[in-house]
Amino acid sequence: MIETALVSCDDHLDLNMLPANVWADRMSAKWGDRAPRIAVQENGSALWMADGESWGFWSGKPMGFKGPKPIHTAYDRGGIEDVTDLRAGNPQLRLQDMDRDNVWAHLVFGPVTSIKTQDEAFMKACYSAYNDWLYEEFCPVSPDRLIGVAMLPPHPEAAVEELTRLARKGGCRQANLQIAVAEPRLDDKRWEPLFDLLEKSGIVLSFHVTVFPGVTKAFDKYKGSPGATFLHAKMFIDQFLDPFVDLFAWGILERHPDLKIVIAEAGIGWVPWVVEELDYRHFRLWECKEFWDDKGGIPHKMKPSEVFKRQVYGTFQQSPTAMRLIEFWGPENMLWASDYPHPDSIWPNSVKTIAETMSQLDQSTICGLVGGNAAKLYGLDLSQATVKARLPIGNEKAAA
Repeated sequence: MIETALVSCDDHLDLNMLPANVWADRMSAKWGDRAPRIAVQENGSALWMADGESWGFWSGKPMGFKGPKPIHTAYDRGGIEDVTDLRAGNPQLRLQDMDRDNVWAHLVFGPVTSIKTQDEAFMKACYSAYNDWLYEEFCPVSPDRLIGVAMLPPHPEAAVEELTRLARKGGCRQANLQIAVAEPRLDDKRWEPLFDLLEKSGIVLSFHVTVFPGVTKAFDKYKGSPGATFLHAKMFIDQFLDPFVDLFAWGILERHPDLKIVIAEAGIGWVPWVVEELDYRHFRLWECKEFWDDKGGIPHKMKPSEVFKRQVYGTFQQSPTAMRLIEFWGPENMLWASDYPHPDSIWPNSVKTIAETMSQLDQSTICGLVGGNAAKLYGLDLSQATVKARLPIGNEKAAA
């Protein structure tokens, strides 16, 4: 039996679970009716509306949906049918759900659907208002347990402006860039001030899978088909492959050795081959050193795998494959997550799932994966945790 504090490094607070006043109470009066607000439909259901456009449904009103569901969330699996109390967005109820799952802390990512607007000023105001609500109202209810991940606008100048503001206020440990919709690509020099600021501030940068990037157009043809479910595997990797390779190809991580990157909810099993191939291309580059000597030389001094282990982290939920890749990733670079309350979530069965997938590992490695690595990365004091999980690993069977 192992007793340890669990820190889940990828959990959510989506649009559907946000309190109705998040933006209305915090955006300047100059935005008037353009500010995001709840609009109740004729059938009694409700939508988020902003600037005349729907952002998606809101769970504060019954959906009126009857019959079998095409997709289950963690709440469905946990026996919670009524979510009009906005459990994920209600700090007290969320903490109850964390206690039920024996999890001490959540890294709370904001809406994974993009804020839909072409108005740069309006977009920045929406991001700032959400971040202020997160750090001033939501997380302070239990700051050791609710660790908010700031949302950054997907454009470099706006992202720098928002991160500068947050860094001055303090309290931000991680900021998320919705990489699938970020423009321009990361090789553009306009991103350099953001990387500089992240290094200087010590704030971790994350890339999280996004629900509605352009790649999901692949779903349109197959909507309503069982086969569409399998396209998620492609969508996750599609979103990350280009920006991941850009980090190495253009020397971003090598130039910024103190920049830490977390790849969230994209799976980690595909990464080893890519890094291995990057190492091979690095060898091929230096094999032709003489060619580059009079052309400015080769700026890529370190092997990509060395840079990777120094600066890149990845989250996982339940992955036997991941457990066999610890040597590649390094035991301190893998971060366990429950993905509450998403459809892929293992809540409220985190303890059982950890036991089933990690029983072959030694105790120190397990404690690192499920909380210790996060504590080191984010500066958490797990000795103060009042909720600890008892993992049936060791002398007792994992299924106990």
